[in-house]
Amino acid sequence: MTEKEKSYAEMLYQPADPELSADRDETAKKLYHYNAINPLNRKERQEAIREIFGKTGENCMVEQPLFCTYGYNTSVGNNFFANVNCKFMDSGKIVIGDFVFIAPNVCIVTEEHAMDVKQRREGLEYTHPVHIGNNVWICTGAIILPGVTIDDNCVIGAGSVVTKDIPSNSLAVGNPCRVIRTLSQDGE
Repeated sequence: MTEKEKSYAEMLYQPADPELSADRDETAKKLYHYNAINPLNRKERQEAIREIFGKTGENCMVEQPLFCTYGYNTSVGNNFFANVNCKFMDSGKIVIGDFVFIAPNVCIVTEEHAMDVKQRREGLEYTHPVHIGNNVWICTGAIILPGVTIDDNCVIGAGSVVTKDIPSNSLAVGNPCRVIRTLSQDGE
């Protein structure tokens, strides 16, 4: 089993593996190019983001600057918008649905280092996928941690640290992020 396959299987893996290191280097080149594109050239930016992310739906807009670990592990649906300075730490899979809006300075993380000191000193880590449903708004500065699912029609408040799954139709805020009320299906 390759180190990449281990990471997808949520097993302990070595990110310093030569194949993974080469993939990160390639992504760094693509991000350098993407982040240097004239912000007013939306067509070139949309073409470039398709070369970075594993899947993009229609009407995908990602403001600059952007950071991601691999890019190809991130899939976004139709009518996706990510504002400035978003980070997709996508050593594991990040799957995002349709009509998702991500505010500035949001960080979505799939990887975590080993808890065992010896393993951590060896640089080993795990990944746990993040799933974000349809019609979700993630407000400024939120952090989505490994293994979290945010179901459809949710709003995640600014500065929240999402450590556990959030059920559909929820307004969730805080650190740790907690549901404070249920939203109607029409968003009110």
